[in-house]
Amino acid sequence: MKYLLDANTYIMAKNFYYGMDICPGYWEWLDRQFAFNIVGSVDMIARELRDGNDELSDWVKARPAHFIANDDHDTQLIFQQIVEGVMKADFNPGSRDLFLAKADPWIIAKSKSIGATVITHELPLPANARKVKVPNICRQFGVPCMTIFEFLRKLNARFVLERHD
Repeated sequence: MKYLLDANTYIMAKNFYYGMDICPGYWEWLDRQFAFNIVGSVDMIARELRDGNDELSDWVKARPAHFIANDDHDTQLIFQQIVEGVMKADFNPGSRDLFLAKADPWIIAKSKSIGATVITHELPLPANARKVKVPNICRQFGVPCMTIFEFLRKLNARFVLERHD
């Protein structure tokens, strides 16, 4: 897989601009990208998304193959390096603990281990910021990262209405 999607890309799409009821083409496009092994995510993201009780959790539960294992040896070693790096940095303890408790370090570790790009809604903060953000940690560990909109443009995604006259 070339791109791994952060949980926020699914949640924001469902809740706002690509609601499953108003833009099914987005979700069909994602299915096609998964089928071509271009896009995926990690098991820890699936766990977060399955916890909901909505159409997104149902969508995720119906697609277990879209979420790859993140418990392999290489990913575990990189995860450990990320945890150590975050713990040594001067981050706000609440932000640090929240970051480490979620799937974020796992998606970064898996992306590094397979040479994938992280796709997220998060934007980088200045180097002296005390909040932990995915793009900053990606940069620190040499993992490519882009926003969902950069990703959609890079893959030339098009959601076009067909005329039904």
